[in-house]
Amino acid sequence: MVPSMDLRIFIEPQQGTSYGAVLGLASTAERLGFNGFFSSDHYLVMGDSDGLPGPLDAWTTLAGLARDTERLRLGTLVTPITFRRPGPLAIAVAQVDDMSGGRIELGLGTGWYDAEHAATGVPFGTVGERFDTLEEQLEILTGWWTTPVGGTFSHDGTHFRITESPALPKPTQRPHPPIIIGGGGPRRTPRLAAKFASEFNLPFSSVDDTAAQYERVRAACADRGRDPDDLVYSAGVVLCCGATEGDLARRAAAIGRDPAELRENGAAGLPDEVAATIRSYADIGASRVYLQVLDIDDTEHLDLVASEVLPAVN
Repeated sequence: MVPSMDLRIFIEPQQGTSYGAVLGLASTAERLGFNGFFSSDHYLVMGDSDGLPGPLDAWTTLAGLARDTERLRLGTLVTPITFRRPGPLAIAVAQVDDMSGGRIELGLGTGWYDAEHAATGVPFGTVGERFDTLEEQLEILTGWWTTPVGGTFSHDGTHFRITESPALPKPTQRPHPPIIIGGGGPRRTPRLAAKFASEFNLPFSSVDDTAAQYERVRAACADRGRDPDDLVYSAGVVLCCGATEGDLARRAAAIGRDPAELRENGAAGLPDEVAATIRSYADIGASRVYLQVLDIDDTEHLDLVASEVLPAVN
């Protein structure tokens, strides 16, 4: 028997949308029984889209969803460390966690999209510099959130110096919201996941590549003396499901993709095909899958997945 799968919706609002449209999709996801609703954290459109009406700020959006939803887990996949200074990020995440009643999760990564940094005036740096900064930010965030109330937090690092901060506010979830670390790097990524993460996520990768990266993370946990099963292992796949081949072709065309390509690289096809793809990730140890929904206005897409796919994987 295949274990039940935690399915979450994952959106890309940098492609151009409004808060109203995002809330419509999130409300649909909540009503239909999906467990979470997550956003990328980007500021520049990718591909051929005109990007209208413009991108959304991920943490502003999550603050709205924290008040406008009741049950969904909410978070980012992932916030680049280049966009947020560690102290203000610690405060923002704690505040939105309070606004949501303790439903926030933080995906944190190095960032990769050089063009959006140039377009927004944010320094990018080398891969090595960004990984060093990521590790230091993780040290600060966890140290800040776990400093006892009434105490102070200080940090004297290579990139950041914090002196006797009261380290307030504290998040609702203790010791802090779950931290998601992901990516395909063979060495530093597994090590950081083993040290800091509650969840390891690998998006848009084949089942074989995902299984290999899970094993690297498990080995990194063992090296630290941490039980590898302490982590949640998750995957991310683009979703394109149709009740008929015609529906599938229509949805694929709406996001500028080919049905055959989507079947090869995503969770795509008729409902039984989508369920089979999700189960293939369960077979290698994933207990959670993020379904990337690229057409935010197509709420009927979620209706189909909830009625035909969710029962097949749970």
